[in-house]
Amino acid sequence: MTSRLHIHALTTLTITLLMLMACTPTPSDVKESDLLPPMYPDYTDITIPHNIAPLNFLLRQDAEAVEVRATCEDEELRLCTKGNKVCFGMSEWKSLMGKAKGKRVKVTVTILENQQWTAYKTFFWEVSEEAIDPYLTYRLIEPDYEIYQNLSLRERCVENFDERPIADYGLVGNRCMNCHTYGGQSPQLSMLYVRGEGGGAILNQGGTLSKLNIKTKDMVSGSVYFGFSPSGRYIVFSTNIIVPAFHARPNKRLEVFDSASDVYVADLEYHTILDSKLLSDSTVFETFPTFSPDGYIYYCASPKVKLPMQLKDMRYSLCRVAFDEKTGQFGSIVDTLFSGTKEHQSVCHPRISPDGKWIVYTVADYGTFPIWHQEADLQMKNLQTGKTDSMSIVNSNKSDTYHSWSSNSRWLVFASKRDDGLYGKPYFCHIDHQGKVHKPFVLPQRDPMFYDENLKSFNAPELGSGRLPFEAIDVKHAVDGQAIDFK
Repeated sequence: MTSRLHIHALTTLTITLLMLMACTPTPSDVKESDLLPPMYPDYTDITIPHNIAPLNFLLRQDAEAVEVRATCEDEELRLCTKGNKVCFGMSEWKSLMGKAKGKRVKVTVTILENQQWTAYKTFFWEVSEEAIDPYLTYRLIEPDYEIYQNLSLRERCVENFDERPIADYGLVGNRCMNCHTYGGQSPQLSMLYVRGEGGGAILNQGGTLSKLNIKTKDMVSGSVYFGFSPSGRYIVFSTNIIVPAFHARPNKRLEVFDSASDVYVADLEYHTILDSKLLSDSTVFETFPTFSPDGYIYYCASPKVKLPMQLKDMRYSLCRVAFDEKTGQFGSIVDTLFSGTKEHQSVCHPRISPDGKWIVYTVADYGTFPIWHQEADLQMKNLQTGKTDSMSIVNSNKSDTYHSWSSNSRWLVFASKRDDGLYGKPYFCHIDHQGKVHKPFVLPQRDPMFYDENLKSFNAPELGSGRLPFEAIDVKHAVDGQAIDFK
């Protein structure tokens, strides 16, 4: 009986393999093309981390069948499939990436269309030995920001396709939620904001969540934009009165500006607020603060103008001031690294690499809300030499902004609207030890049709070195709890 079952199983497997072979023809009489394949997403000639999820893609044409050969030395991943979708098996992909670490993969795509096989121009994947942080958090939200129904903060493992909510609109009383930010890319220290009455800053310390009311009566609002200090004891944050304004022009849609803003530091150990007149000047708008590894607070500052009439004259400079974590004291001098007035551009969202060598920021024509500014681009400055890189290989003719670093300073993730000008998607780019910036690629998805069908923007993506130690229900319990006040 056992023998019969064994024979039956082998027969079934043989028939299945024969059916698959019959359904997916082998290329023959192939015509060569000097064009790259019309693939989406564009994964041609890019540098990728060896631990990235499979780069599944589709072809923007009516392909009857596709053959893909991805070869590195004596390792080859060959995939034949019907239709125009290419989805790699996880185990086969991981095997190829393990072999290709620090090497180059040659990729050839051959398609069958109208009974003719065509081999497109070969392209390459440079597989970096330097891993990317395995987790990514982001906010999924309607791109216009006017509504936030079904808003959620999500965590995705970039090594595979696992995703989960870490905070959910329906669990926090239908409140708006701001983005999640790590301290030093560590899952053991992070924070997010739940807005509205009864909300607060939800601080994660090793999986223990607490709700903070980071506000005093002298501040114009509660904390809005923030960043952790290197030790994790402090956060630097801005208080902003934010005013939305809607454009009649479809390429702008929404403008947001501050009618007041200042920068402070909060001591998370003693629940006190530290201030400096340099960062809360009544004649200046200060915002987007962040700590550097070497003891500076970087932020953006603009002279006050009459709003909204002079909005296009509002140009933020990139500034910094020293801060001593041991004493909690601010420095007495403000350095200006990029003058918005002289450059006729406005800076926002500065982020310093964990190794302290580079700072990346967004530049736009004016203002502080680059999401709907098509001219918004990323720039990178070498903090040791002062040299600026326009990052031309990274930027597009649509908004590119909201960026963060990996913990090894070799990868950058940012939100780009390059595909359709409407929906932001997370793109990664490699930055090598010499500061050379490589062509970016979008976060891979299990189904390569995902981005065509998705109706949410990926907002403020952040890389993390591990899985967060809490669930969405834990955020609900923290929101329902008593807030810790600051003084």
